[in-house]
Amino acid sequence: MKFEARKIRLIMQLRKQGITNTSVLSAIEKVPREKFIPKNFIDQAYENSALPIEEGQTISQPFIVAFMTQALTLERNSKVLEIGTGSGYQSAVLSQICRRIFTIERFKSLLKIAQSKFSISNIHNIVTKHGDGHLGWPEQAPFNRIIVTAASKSVPKNLFLQLSDNGIMIIPLEDEHKNQKIYFIKKINKKIYKEPLISVRFVPLVDGKN
Repeated sequence: MKFEARKIRLIMQLRKQGITNTSVLSAIEKVPREKFIPKNFIDQAYENSALPIEEGQTISQPFIVAFMTQALTLERNSKVLEIGTGSGYQSAVLSQICRRIFTIERFKSLLKIAQSKFSISNIHNIVTKHGDGHLGWPEQAPFNRIIVTAASKSVPKNLFLQLSDNGIMIIPLEDEHKNQKIYFIKKINKKIYKEPLISVRFVPLVDGKN
């Protein structure tokens, strides 16, 4: 089955799983996922599953990418901060919907690979930074949307401070039993409104950079 046929099958699966936002589905359709995964997994590019990438990290399952993107309720002028560039695939999907994406990755090697993928895919509206995701990007704050692609035990204080009022953060949080759920966070009058969405399994959000 060629990539295009597999991509159509994936889009149909996502629709059945509740991804109804046409901008999100269009972004998934436009971004060539096969360019963001290691060559030895290229035949699985349009399977609805997570895949391993360099540095012991993963490229998220397409459903999770689509779900988190849909939960952000993006607009064309949304200013988005992504914590955890990883393969660059989530960034690329976001870039199809918003004018400018700011993304931070702690692994310099991963960031270099992602940057090359953005260039190959002719994506020019993603601004990258090598750094500690916990610190956010204060020079570019505030952001009205923040997406975190690694699990945290609590909402990182710096990220919440950099979220604009009425801004939305989508983040996986881990409880004391190591269960993870994606949470919808909204900042209202400097206070946290928090709603659990679905259970997930992400790599941990760690301090520092490499």
